[in-house]
Amino acid sequence: MSVDQATVRRIAHLARIAVEEKEVEHLQGEINAILSFVEELSSVDVAGVEAMTSTMPMKLRMRADVVNDGHKAADIVANAPEREDNFFVVPKVVE
Repeated sequence: MSVDQATVRRIAHLARIAVEEKEVEHLQGEINAILSFVEELSSVDVAGVEAMTSTMPMKLRMRADVVNDGHKAADIVANAPEREDNFFVVPKVVE
């Protein structure tokens, strides 16, 4: 798969990236190189290879699933410019 210059412009537009016209050709080459690398990776035979979640086999530590406020509400709002009790005061942004 390869992309053309129109596709590069479309990707830039969707990503909200300002791309100058002189950069389009270079980006086209970069994107095509990335896509060819991904195609190369997809040709690797991984049948029988177990998926890894870590490089070291380990069991996750479990903790009790208890709901609490962390007992740090005063510490959390201590640096807030405005607060009321243990809540942040922010300007209204929705009409």
